[in-house]
Amino acid sequence: MRERGWLNWAMHLGFYLLLAASASRLVSRHGMDPQTVASLAVCGLLAVVYAVGVVLWGDLGRGRLVWLGAVIAVWLVLVVLAPSFSWCAVPLLFLCLRLLRPRGFVVATAALTLVVIAAQLKIAQEVDPSLILAPIGVATMTAVIFWELQRESAARQRLIDDLISARGTLADSRHRTGVLEERERLAREIHDTLAQGLTSMGILLQAADRMWAADPERAHAHVRRAATAAAENLDEARRFVRDLQPSGLEGVPLPEALARLCHRAGHDTGPAVRFRQEGEGYPLEPDVQAALLRVAQGALANVRDHSGAETAMVTLSYLDGEITLDVFDDGVGFAEPTPAPGRGYGLRAMRDRLAEVAGSLAVESTPGEGTAVAARVPAGGAPAAPLPVRGARAESPDAAVGGTEGR
Repeated sequence: MRERGWLNWAMHLGFYLLLAASASRLVSRHGMDPQTVASLAVCGLLAVVYAVGVVLWGDLGRGRLVWLGAVIAVWLVLVVLAPSFSWCAVPLLFLCLRLLRPRGFVVATAALTLVVIAAQLKIAQEVDPSLILAPIGVATMTAVIFWELQRESAARQRLIDDLISARGTLADSRHRTGVLEERERLAREIHDTLAQGLTSMGILLQAADRMWAADPERAHAHVRRAATAAAENLDEARRFVRDLQPSGLEGVPLPEALARLCHRAGHDTGPAVRFRQEGEGYPLEPDVQAALLRVAQGALANVRDHSGAETAMVTLSYLDGEITLDVFDDGVGFAEPTPAPGRGYGLRAMRDRLAEVAGSLAVESTPGEGTAVAARVPAGGAPAAPLPVRGARAESPDAAVGGTEGR
């Protein structure tokens, strides 16, 4: 329990002021007779014993109870010699409250009050009820006030402890949330880079194996592209470890990075992929560019792995206040027009990436008519409204879209 430092020092000061006042009253009333000298000597001893406890308070520990007993014993001797010192009981009540348990404090308060009453009756010329009632009233008020201060201090300390505990719990919760978010980020990065790259290499090597005897030149070309994909994915892995933006954006604008991505995708064993830019380009934040490039990678990976499409079209549109990325394919499509985010990790990863830049993702598909994936990101950072996917045939007559629920 943290104690009120200012109150402690006020009580210490009050104790010495009462000692000084009682000593001056004793000298003024009785002069320097032998009993007065003896009383002053005991008063000095009490001042020294009290000061030792104040100075060594932090080192006494359980020895504080012994010190309190010594202070009260010396004070009782002083009161017997000079009853006017009895009013030093008020600061002693404060010490009892600090050091004793509630039951011990009640007993000590009653005992000190009786000593004060006896001392007042001894020096009074006439017995008056006030000599009994006044000490009881003062002791009661003092005890209640000190007790209430102690209770408030304990309640405040409990509140502080609860706040500290809550802060620790909140810190642990934030840590766990951060760990989960980091795991999710790592899962997206692995899915969008290493997993897709390994899938592409596997497809190329399988194609090379099938045509090795019939067409060695094409088989060698597939192997070379697989080796190039391996080198690119190794570069992605290193940048992923260093938490840098995608390598395709290094030193080139987003449209050029997308064009290169489409060119590489078209040279794999998947469908032919074309890229088109609409509108005049303008600067975008690096995280926006990275998100759109990753979305394009994921969408093209879905087209290659699931759609059975022959062609695909990637369109980057610079609009007033927002930028959109549309990926259309003429594959088999699937029954649900907008698959739930949890049905396939690729789509969920795209949505999560776009959400980080206040963007949105829409998917539209019809069996036998292909699939359209549309990403929308506000250029100014404002939250993007849901984007209706533009029809594949209206956007590109020869590039319908398709896919599967496994996206």
